[in-house]
Amino acid sequence: MKDKSKIVVVGGGFAGLEFVKTLSNVEEYDITLIDSNNYNFFPPLLYQVSTGFMEPSAISYPFRKILRGMKNVHFRLGSLEKVVPNENKVVLDNGILDYDILVIATGTETNFFGNKSIEAYSLPMKTISDALSLRNVVFTRLDKATRIEDKKERKKLLTFVIAGAGPTGVELSGILSEMRMHILQKDYPELTDDDLGEIYLLDGQDSVLAAMSEKAQQYTLDKLSKLNVKVVLNTLVTDFKDGVVHLSDDTNIESENLIWAAGVSARVFEGFDQSSYGAGKRLKTNEFNLVDGHQNIYALGDSALLTNDKNYANGHPQIAQPAIQQGENLAKNLKLAPNLWKPFKYTNKGSLAIIGRNKAVMDSPNHIFFVKGFLAWLIWIFVHIMGLVNFKNKLRTFYNWIGYYIYKDQYFRMIIKPSDKK
Repeated sequence: MKDKSKIVVVGGGFAGLEFVKTLSNVEEYDITLIDSNNYNFFPPLLYQVSTGFMEPSAISYPFRKILRGMKNVHFRLGSLEKVVPNENKVVLDNGILDYDILVIATGTETNFFGNKSIEAYSLPMKTISDALSLRNVVFTRLDKATRIEDKKERKKLLTFVIAGAGPTGVELSGILSEMRMHILQKDYPELTDDDLGEIYLLDGQDSVLAAMSEKAQQYTLDKLSKLNVKVVLNTLVTDFKDGVVHLSDDTNIESENLIWAAGVSARVFEGFDQSSYGAGKRLKTNEFNLVDGHQNIYALGDSALLTNDKNYANGHPQIAQPAIQQGENLAKNLKLAPNLWKPFKYTNKGSLAIIGRNKAVMDSPNHIFFVKGFLAWLIWIFVHIMGLVNFKNKLRTFYNWIGYYIYKDQYFRMIIKPSDKK
């Protein structure tokens, strides 16, 4: 009997999980999925966890339960520390694994652009831990504000500055504004409207949602303005310390809360030459996602810089669909003889962003047409519910959103902080 080829997949996000699912129960492969978390989660909805509109379990699901029934797939909890290509080994924080084929699908991490102060004191929005930390900060500071007599300090505590006007920044600023309008003064009657501070959305580019059409950008800007979000463009955050956000135009914003959604970069691992990495620290690959200079190492999704797709000469956008499609394409190729492999070509399915209740934007592929308002909001809901990993999560999320739509309220605003084990 022929030995099975060992495939090690590092990262169980959109790309890694799609790859594993497509190759599940294929007898010639034995697959080990490695992730530093024991669960898969849905990043586009992190901002709702961070503001108490969803519970973490609604957007996450244990890997071991997902992998039930996949007879050739095993899960390993661990973090990749080093790749040893000449020995076909990966070194984890809890052991070593051999591989015949290695697939890197580790996604991205927050990019602070080398600013240590911003890294130390700002609030990132990349993981469930980040989202829960932000939720704790928001509601702890709201409660603290009810006990502060100094109005200036109270306003500083409740002013939120969001760096990065991409989908995450737009969605977060919109939902914070709706919280302010519909929830906070009911929950915190000690606070007046003036006490609640301001919501700032900053970006170094000249528009919000830079990747979307001009119509989508203008509609979003108009709706954010009506929500009393102060949008500041062509301006970067240069520093954050002592409760002051310093900007590139030499102005400052007094705030204790800088939420960092301004950039990401791929993860870098020991064992790859510096020349293997391209823009954004992504591993350079050919049209089959094979990492340059290697015969059996592939990179997928946010970890991959594939420049052979003529429509995306600078690499594909770091969003869910390219990752999912790359994972599926590589898995399908591994079922075929090498001469039958198909190069990856991204199918753009359009872009979506939500601004608030009944307010969203959708661009079709290549910006051929544009949808806004309630219809775009319904489409956004459908797409995001379908993107969740199992039926129970889909049903729970739909129920939560219907409740918010009717009552303009939610009830996951608990401050939950784990205690250290003694």
